[in-house]
Amino acid sequence: MSNDRLIIQGGKPLFGDVKISGAKNAVLPLISISLLFDKSFTLKNVPDLADTRLMIKLINALGVMTKFYNGVVDFHGEPQNIEAPKELVSKMRASILVLAPLLAKRHNALIPLPGGCEIGERPINFHLDALNQLGAETNFQNGFLKATLPYGKFIGNDIKFPKISVGATECAIMGATLAIGKTKIYNAAKEPEIVDLGNCLNSAGAKITGLGTDIIEIEGVSKLNPTTYSVIPDRIEAGSFAIIAAITRGELNLLNSNPKDLKAFFKKLKQSNVKVEFYNNTVKVKGVNEINSVNIQTEPHPGFPTDLQAQFMSLMCIANGKSVIEENIFENRFMHIPELSRMKASIKIDGNKAWVNGLKQLQGASVKATDLRASMSLIAAGLNANGESIVNDLSHLKRGYENFEEKLFNIGANIR
Repeated sequence: MSNDRLIIQGGKPLFGDVKISGAKNAVLPLISISLLFDKSFTLKNVPDLADTRLMIKLINALGVMTKFYNGVVDFHGEPQNIEAPKELVSKMRASILVLAPLLAKRHNALIPLPGGCEIGERPINFHLDALNQLGAETNFQNGFLKATLPYGKFIGNDIKFPKISVGATECAIMGATLAIGKTKIYNAAKEPEIVDLGNCLNSAGAKITGLGTDIIEIEGVSKLNPTTYSVIPDRIEAGSFAIIAAITRGELNLLNSNPKDLKAFFKKLKQSNVKVEFYNNTVKVKGVNEINSVNIQTEPHPGFPTDLQAQFMSLMCIANGKSVIEENIFENRFMHIPELSRMKASIKIDGNKAWVNGLKQLQGASVKATDLRASMSLIAAGLNANGESIVNDLSHLKRGYENFEEKLFNIGANIR
């Protein structure tokens, strides 16, 4: 299969088991905290993704040694360098996650301004405000962010976020873990990935409470002990395959998934008439002939995740009646709509709302993936569509979905 496009013969129901990989959005901060350890640290259930490999390269460039094998990463040693290489940071916005742990260990950091998916403004001012409140000094010089810790340690403090931010909450947690004294984070993000980060740090001796609520308290500790930790399953991958089961009118068992992390999504999927059953670590999703239109609006967790909005829209393209999809997290997250329209979808955009008029089946077409989740929505649409679809530019997909073609192939998708 060539790197850049997927050719899909659609209109075929898909059946079988899909093993959900470790969570992309959880593993990146977990790789970053390897900078906080004096000795060793091991992560399991690590997905082999372009983003994971980039993050490991970034950690290596800062001086920590790693070994990556069979979904396990071993980390050894402490950071030696304070400057993150521009060629790595420019490819991935999550690179900013190394800032707090690097500062905590080396008291200085030089980070080029990060890149990543073009899905709207994702400024890092909340990250910086949080670190400044913990005693860091930050300024911009020639396209670099220069940060120092004048006291040689972060100092615990109260941090109040004006708006919920996952990345800034992660940044504050990482800064406060080895700080002197106590930190309280108000209006903290409640995402499962935040809880995972805190649980992992706690397993190494950190003192973090209130995870999964909007107030997180952290009592600084002097060091972290070696630990082995397993990354949570990827709820966005699970939701994406649930959509694929529904849109192809097939039946899939999502193994190694945690449905508690996706309550709002599964509630909407059930309202659309799709059959969903929960077992221990498995979700069974069964498509139906008649899909009902359902309105959604994206919200911070525990609301409907923005990362499943594009995929849900593909399903609504073949539902009975009209649905309204409201995107409240990122302002540039409708780039899949012109592409879905090439597949004869009937969608009108009005500001941050999309009005979707359902039809019986989509039509195959050649489309271009513009970002990670858009690629998934177009693949789902192509699997439903009558005839052949070509999804071009799969580089985004490889950033977030492990062994994606193989997983599709194993459930009977006609792809090449």
